[in-house]
Amino acid sequence: MKSRFGNYLQILVVVIVLGLGGRWLTHHARAQAPAQADLTVTPTAGVAAVTREDLAKEVTMAAEFRPYAEVSLHAKVSGYVSKMNVDFGDKVKAGQLMATIEVPELSDQLNSAQAAQQKAEADYANAHLATAAAIAAAKAEVEKYKTMVSYTQITAPFDGVVTHRYADPGTLIQAGTASDTQALPLVRVSDNYHLRLDFPVTVDYVKDIQLGDPVAVRVDSLNGKTFTGKISRFTRQVDDNTRTMITEIEVPNPTLELMPGMYANVVLKVEKHLQALAVPTETVSGEKTPTVYVVNPDHQIEERAVKLGLETPDRFEVLAGLHEGDLVVVGNRAGFQAGEKVEPKLLAVALRHEN
Repeated sequence: MKSRFGNYLQILVVVIVLGLGGRWLTHHARAQAPAQADLTVTPTAGVAAVTREDLAKEVTMAAEFRPYAEVSLHAKVSGYVSKMNVDFGDKVKAGQLMATIEVPELSDQLNSAQAAQQKAEADYANAHLATAAAIAAAKAEVEKYKTMVSYTQITAPFDGVVTHRYADPGTLIQAGTASDTQALPLVRVSDNYHLRLDFPVTVDYVKDIQLGDPVAVRVDSLNGKTFTGKISRFTRQVDDNTRTMITEIEVPNPTLELMPGMYANVVLKVEKHLQALAVPTETVSGEKTPTVYVVNPDHQIEERAVKLGLETPDRFEVLAGLHEGDLVVVGNRAGFQAGEKVEPKLLAVALRHEN
């Protein structure tokens, strides 16, 4: 009897323990449920705001450097070269003596004219045997020969570089004063401290050329050196053969790093659209039917078709489908889908600037 009672007691204890354990497990599971729900985090989406910006199409054109000024220096008197003070590659300053021409008869003629002037002045002073007109004529003759003697000194017309030397000491030089002369020049001087950068603008973009507009320049032969210039002048005429208009930038070159004949690429901004509605290019997907992902005020993603206009290296002009201030998803959209709730994070998507 006692044994049977003991068995009943053991069974009762087991039932009570199991019941209490089940309640504890149920309570524990319910307590953990909110914690599990808290692990569901709203994904973050990088976005950019739709803004208004000045947009322009960029076209690249080939350009060539040339000297701001370049002249071949001829002698105004005939004679033999007695001295050559420069050679090609030499830097010269304005007024610097570069060559001397020897013309012995000029010295004799100058001496004779000076003697005649002195005699006329003496005759006038002593007995008024000479008239004032005679004295003036004698002075004019002296000045003429002084001027001709000065022509034997060949000087640099401006700061620059000697790019060619044509004569050596002893060379007979003919006066280069006639328009049809075949006289040999002595040297050629180039102003390389100040260059012209010329490039042809096709007729389609002539309307967009304005004086003072900035132009980005890249010189590939100088390890891609870049700088910004301004349009200094243009011909205001389209060439009939090439259908282009020559446009020019003035380029300071104090270190002579750039050289005439070098090529460069200029990036010209054309078809300017001022204060256009714009989005970064990486926000748009699709070519035939472009769309963007918009994060609406409820933080849900909407796929929206857009109509695009001008394209720049980093922006699209938006003609329809968006409004200023809309938030559009930037970058790869594979991780998101329409209708999904996200937390927008504004990204700094800067314009690309040419230096």
